[in-house]
Amino acid sequence: MRALTYQGKRDVRVETVPDPRIEDPADVIVKITSTGICGSDLHLYEVLGPYLDPGDILGHEPMGVVEEVGPEVTALRPGDRVVVPFNVSCGHCFMCARGLHSQCEKTQVREYGTGASLFGYTKLYGQVPGGQAEYLRVPFGNDLPVKVPYGPPDDRFVYLSDVLPTAWQAVEYADVPPGGSVTVLGLGPIGAMAARIALHRGAGLVVGVDLVPERLARASAYGATCLDLRRCGKELADAVRDLTDGRGTDAVIDAVGMEAHGAPVAKAAHAAVGLLPDAVARRLMETAGIDRLTALHTAIDLVRRGGTISVSGVYGGSADPMPLLTMFDKQIQLRMGQANVRRWIDELLPLLHEDDPLGVDTFATHHLPLEEGPRAYETFQKKADGMIKTLLVP
Repeated sequence: MRALTYQGKRDVRVETVPDPRIEDPADVIVKITSTGICGSDLHLYEVLGPYLDPGDILGHEPMGVVEEVGPEVTALRPGDRVVVPFNVSCGHCFMCARGLHSQCEKTQVREYGTGASLFGYTKLYGQVPGGQAEYLRVPFGNDLPVKVPYGPPDDRFVYLSDVLPTAWQAVEYADVPPGGSVTVLGLGPIGAMAARIALHRGAGLVVGVDLVPERLARASAYGATCLDLRRCGKELADAVRDLTDGRGTDAVIDAVGMEAHGAPVAKAAHAAVGLLPDAVARRLMETAGIDRLTALHTAIDLVRRGGTISVSGVYGGSADPMPLLTMFDKQIQLRMGQANVRRWIDELLPLLHEDDPLGVDTFATHHLPLEEGPRAYETFQKKADGMIKTLLVP
């Protein structure tokens, strides 16, 4: 089959690789019909190379049609249309039973002390072959894949793999009171969808912050009050407080993570780590990692006293300096974590009807053949061509 593979920093290629096969009686093989490129894929493209091997298959936002099922699979049959959540979760262990599918005890990567395995996402999370490919082996076939109806286009359902549950959890964790206010930092795919979900769930004011004109325009069209970081600069906090009687918003969602602009020291550190041998680079990241914390520090500044910060953007450092005195003084609640995809599916499916209240049918800005994946990664990383969300079609 053809699959998009990691080959080195800023080097991904579509290659011919062996087809996946049934390895466990509960496995299913899915023929992929659409697969997204996620903002967190850029961390693999840029920073997390020390945890990848050349040839690793990337991607964790797939959907398709069941091609083959293992002998113990009774919930699905060939021909069923499914979305594949990015957490590799069993659905029944202690953690999954509590809605913490990102901590599944059957797939935790104990070698690195991390949570549940993820499709297409480094040795830290199991080095499981990903979904930017023609076919995908999916474990836990009776519980993990989400069966969806035929009829609507893939765009209606594919975001159940990541974007919708991640954004939904970000808003849930933000705990915005009815009619309250929330600032969303970063209007990429997750931030943009979080802004839509916050408005759908009754927020009175959603402030969107970014520096890419196309992202600001899209969020504004869906009802967010947008602030251009290029114009606000250091006055961003004042601009947000001006909108909220001087207090700051009730909540802030950090949908940026370690890709934040405005952190030259951390940027240089990321570049330096990328030049080191993998074993040395891994040791450095695990013991003295440093992130671009601009977005998180901004969130701490923007949130009102007694408010909540919800972090959905990925951070990777292990020795990051945090302004704990300020956080303590402001009585900030901080919630974060990998999305528990399966946890939110039942709440999201009713929203994927013909009225399309979250605008999923037109959410993708680009649909490209899988073979153009390398160009799509480069374009997305440069924030060029108005690219916000890309779906690859094998």
